[in-house]
Amino acid sequence: MLYRLARPLLFRLPAETAHTLTLRALAMAPAGGRAAPEPALAQRVAGIVFPNPVGLAPGFDKNAEVADALFGLDFGFVEIGTVTPRPQAGNPRPRLFRLVEDEAVINRMGFNNHGAEVVSRRLTQRLGKPGILGANIGANKDSVDRVADYAEMTRIMAPLATYLTVNISSPNTPGLRALQDESALGDLLDAVIAARAPHKTPIFLKLAPDLQRSDIDAICRIAMDKRLDALIVNNTTITRPASLRSAHAGETGGLSGKPLAPLALEMLRAFRSATGGAIPLIGVGGIASAEDAWQRIRAGASLIQIYSGMVYHGPRLAQHIITGLARRVRAEGMTSIAEAVGTQ
Repeated sequence: MLYRLARPLLFRLPAETAHTLTLRALAMAPAGGRAAPEPALAQRVAGIVFPNPVGLAPGFDKNAEVADALFGLDFGFVEIGTVTPRPQAGNPRPRLFRLVEDEAVINRMGFNNHGAEVVSRRLTQRLGKPGILGANIGANKDSVDRVADYAEMTRIMAPLATYLTVNISSPNTPGLRALQDESALGDLLDAVIAARAPHKTPIFLKLAPDLQRSDIDAICRIAMDKRLDALIVNNTTITRPASLRSAHAGETGGLSGKPLAPLALEMLRAFRSATGGAIPLIGVGGIASAEDAWQRIRAGASLIQIYSGMVYHGPRLAQHIITGLARRVRAEGMTSIAEAVGTQ
């Protein structure tokens, strides 16, 4: 109710300004604890017991400023970032656009963040606090050795995060997606895995939705060979569905939200087929309801992440999805949501 009242005012502001104000409001909110366990929804992925499968995708809390408050919104896990070795301002503004008619967002943020030193200090200060917190890591735009950047970020973040996400799928850093190529991916992952030692922090890999089937097969072969802990399917898309109606539809950047849902679901099914269920999958893109989440889980996702849906449905979206999933598990006569994974 409160969000429905506030939304018209927020939508009068530029999208990035509204986001900044939201972060400031959360910074003043009392810290939340770990989400209350929902026995039917608990999931074990990469040796981590998630109290529920609904996570917050990276991009919302890039700099680990409000993670504790976010756990108070019942997220089963929160992923901060993307964080790069050195601070960077990102791309020129405006760089974040609401496509209201489409319930979508286009961003070309460009990995704007405070840098590893600042963010690692914040994560160090919250060590021992409740909540599963992942760190999404990337490379600086002007880096001469991006593989070295990912290795450096792994060394810094492995002791501080519950898991690490290697983000090579943002469309807003020129050339970054080339690291998804078979010839480059193996070398990158070798460097990350070596840099993780002596820690056993699980490594997830975040992928683009704009891949060909041959790319998917190659990535999955490498991921299984390197024994990655999970694949996150997927990031924003550079494609533009013909159905878009907003005047911002032609903006450069990655598209997220409702129009991404069909492609994200298709890609999830493709990765499930290519892996044969050998690697856990995390479904992202266009999830805005319990039914959306249930569909991803049946298509092969062990966990899901949301972000753009909160822009249109408010900060209690995770709660609504969790309640709906628990109801659905009971209606299907299951004792655990794990029974539903990949049953479609």
